[in-house]
Amino acid sequence: MKASLFPLNPILLVDDEPDILRGYKMTLGSAGINNLVLCRDSRDVIPILLENKIEVILLDLIMPNISGYELLSMIADDFPDIPVIIITGNNKVDMAVQCMKTGTFDYMLKPIEKNRLISGVKRAIEIRGLQDENRLLKEHILSGELKNPDAFSDIKTQNRAMLGLFQYAESIAKSHQPVMITGETGVGKELMARAIHKLSYRNGALITINAAGIDDNAFSDTLFGHVNGAFTGADKARKGMVENAFGGTLFLDEIGDLSPDSQVKLLRLLQEREYFPLGADLPKIADVKIIVATNRDLSALQESGGFRKDLYYRICSHHLDIPPLRERLDDLPLLVDYFVEKAALEFDKKIPSWPLELITLLSNYHFPGNVREIKSMIYDAVAGHKSKIMSLERFEVYIKKNSSVDGIATEQSFAKHDIGLFGFKSIPTLDQATRLLFLESMKRTGNNKTMAARLLGISRQRLGRYLKNISK
Repeated sequence: MKASLFPLNPILLVDDEPDILRGYKMTLGSAGINNLVLCRDSRDVIPILLENKIEVILLDLIMPNISGYELLSMIADDFPDIPVIIITGNNKVDMAVQCMKTGTFDYMLKPIEKNRLISGVKRAIEIRGLQDENRLLKEHILSGELKNPDAFSDIKTQNRAMLGLFQYAESIAKSHQPVMITGETGVGKELMARAIHKLSYRNGALITINAAGIDDNAFSDTLFGHVNGAFTGADKARKGMVENAFGGTLFLDEIGDLSPDSQVKLLRLLQEREYFPLGADLPKIADVKIIVATNRDLSALQESGGFRKDLYYRICSHHLDIPPLRERLDDLPLLVDYFVEKAALEFDKKIPSWPLELITLLSNYHFPGNVREIKSMIYDAVAGHKSKIMSLERFEVYIKKNSSVDGIATEQSFAKHDIGLFGFKSIPTLDQATRLLFLESMKRTGNNKTMAARLLGISRQRLGRYLKNISK
């Protein structure tokens, strides 16, 4: 199994002693940091920087030909975005101060403790990654264009907020930091995860795990696998999902439902980039990009103690919150066209046309199930459709059933979606409320009396009589 390179751009190790370079390579490699360029001659450093995009530089100070301090000044002038970690046997305070003034990211004294080296390099990679993401995000915002629109082809939208999320997703897709996707059920969180995986250009697969309802033992075995004899019944080794996603992306859905013990194990995986299969004595490198998703309020869960704060801060480095369908109703015509065509193809039917009133009808529904719900509504309508133009009847029946009890909109429905009736500050009289209700129905349907009457659950003739009376 071939490991992907981490980080995406190489780390340049500069030291004139080959044994020291090999030691750095082994130490960093043990932590999964394997994209390295080794340089023994300080005169080769600038040519390497001109020909390659270098992520971080580890630089020895005392070298023949060009000293590390001279190189540090050159790098600070010509390549100021590259973090430089000085590694030296020189323990003089004035030299450390000079290096820090010149722009050194970190200053380490030989011999270096393993964890100190690894943590310093990881921190430099994180900072460089954030700098690159900020730059890319600014470029996306200024250009207003997507560089890879095909990656989002499964998400049908023309909404500006959604297109802004696409731009953000492009800018952070190659980051090694976790990505958190939030949003209500049915908004398309998994589709967004797939798009980010495509844009990451990782050579492994996208592996999905639904964390809802998994207890701690099942979670550990599913995620990390086990060795032969790890527990009763484990008569052969089993790969976990982390290993199956090696070099690719691990998508953890419903992350808000993880048990406290499972949260601790996930946190270690994210922090250390390594894990222990059940029953194993030696860790394995976790060469995976982590994407998590939830429809729950993790901030509220933290306050109640249901979700660890340290895990939350670890997974929210990059956060995409997908808006519900009721907040992007401009997508309705696009979605109706797409699902009608797709449903007709699956049912082997001729693609039906649909009445313009359908968009008005759907615009007045709150869609608790979001895009997934409108898909099921359209599939049901296409399945039962027989005439040339698709009927509104199935949609009307569905909306009435899911918006009301005995034809009357419930208080819970309004409260849940925070839509109120008309935002009354004080209770109007019955006549005033009735008048406002009729006028509101006309406003929401673009003065279409037939649709307004359907929304009100009355005949068109009755609506016409009332409107005639209030216009007098």
